[in-house]
Amino acid sequence: MSTRNAPAAAEPAGNGTDPARPTNGRRRFRFPSAFTVLIAVTITVWALTFVIPAGRYETKDGSPVPGTYHSVQLTTGFWDRLKDLFLSPVNGLYGVTDAQSGLTTPGADGAFAGAAGVFLFILAVGAFITVTMRTGALTLGVARLAHRLRGHRTLLLVVLMTVFSLGGTTYGMAEETLGFYGLMIPLMLTLGYDRMVAATVIMVGAGVGTLASTVNPFATGVASDSAGIGTGDGILLRLAMWVCLTAIAAAYVVRYAGRVLADPSRSLVTATEDDRLPAAGDAETAALGRRHRLVLGLFAGTFLFMIFAVIPWADLHVTFLPTLGWYFPELAALFIVAAIAVGLIGGLGEKGTADAITNGAGDFMGAAMIVMLARGVTVIMNNAAVTDTVLNGLHSAVSGTSSSVFSVLMFLINIPLAFFVPSSSGHAALAMPILAPLADFAGVSRALVVTAYQSASGWVNLITPTSAVVMGGLALARIRYDQYLRFIAPLMGALLVAVAGFLCLGAVLG
Repeated sequence: MSTRNAPAAAEPAGNGTDPARPTNGRRRFRFPSAFTVLIAVTITVWALTFVIPAGRYETKDGSPVPGTYHSVQLTTGFWDRLKDLFLSPVNGLYGVTDAQSGLTTPGADGAFAGAAGVFLFILAVGAFITVTMRTGALTLGVARLAHRLRGHRTLLLVVLMTVFSLGGTTYGMAEETLGFYGLMIPLMLTLGYDRMVAATVIMVGAGVGTLASTVNPFATGVASDSAGIGTGDGILLRLAMWVCLTAIAAAYVVRYAGRVLADPSRSLVTATEDDRLPAAGDAETAALGRRHRLVLGLFAGTFLFMIFAVIPWADLHVTFLPTLGWYFPELAALFIVAAIAVGLIGGLGEKGTADAITNGAGDFMGAAMIVMLARGVTVIMNNAAVTDTVLNGLHSAVSGTSSSVFSVLMFLINIPLAFFVPSSSGHAALAMPILAPLADFAGVSRALVVTAYQSASGWVNLITPTSAVVMGGLALARIRYDQYLRFIAPLMGALLVAVAGFLCLGAVLG
């Protein structure tokens, strides 16, 4: 689930009432959206800059030099700081402006420090995904896959979870999953399973894929950019995590499904009258046409090429493949061109393709603005020279710990942040500029901090009630939130232990 932007769901699972309007007429508390949380964080951080002492590290090649932290005296007054507050989203989009020099500074890797590249890339991915969904190829492809494997129940569950997990690990599949519940529920009921199996094949599959993101642009991409490293850095560890965690999640769901199939009374979900009616899953689904096959091939090929383009093959000692070193500008162009090609090949025509691209970019505008707002917080901290002060405090807190303990601490620190900022891209842009340099002090790769962040974000977003993906999916499946928590609690514990183990392994292997 993504995370690109995860607002509160419109309705709770299990009924059609507005969660803010319970039957007794009293309004219940509704957790604010990611926008509201980030605005509150922005104002709070701005206020704290008047209290936190200003200071800086000396830097070398964009990285802070341990032991060089020193206090500095700012000459900016209250009105200049107030101007910083109002201009922080704009400065976050275009670049970090230093209040002392008025200059826009590059990131640790020499790249433009603003969020403009990430902003445009998110819109391009949104356009590409929406165009693909409009052609109907993606939905039909999953339907055909499910129909062909319906005689092999266990294999079907594993394959479907792997497919959704692939979506999560490559592009942060989240809100798109809501369109598959109408397909999965009748199919799973036909096979003798319950609604919990149908919901978790989708939700847990995509969620675990996002937790173990390999090149997910909304998690790995934004975090790597904020940390000053390439998206491909640390990909081998993340790939191993994806294989292992997907296997754990699939085994867990298959085990529960087997229990329900053998004894329906062990289901955690109360069966409804509709569950006993003949399901539509028995019907033969429409065949994939030539256009659909071309669209699916282009869809998969685009993401495969993105992976190829961002991986630093030379650093992996792979000499027979060129290292393209593509970054957000090139990737944004790739997805725009691919969106046009998919629309035309998929039969949407010129107007249909243009409309889908526009609507897709609009649908993802919220996620792009979240990144802009989060980068604005970094602008405020940098202009007030408190970023290095916070970094120095965190360094003091984790100094002396082993690399393994450090990596687990990074995971634990990001868990509460992920709850309050459920947008993975917003969380990354907010936390990475502060947390990533700690890796330099601890003697570990910054990629490990990125992995710790995205694991924490994905882990929390499997259960957070602020996520429309979770609450909306449960509402569509007619599953109560407490029933879902009862189902997933043991899996959450297993994933927590597995992630900690991988982080320790990554720290040891360096």
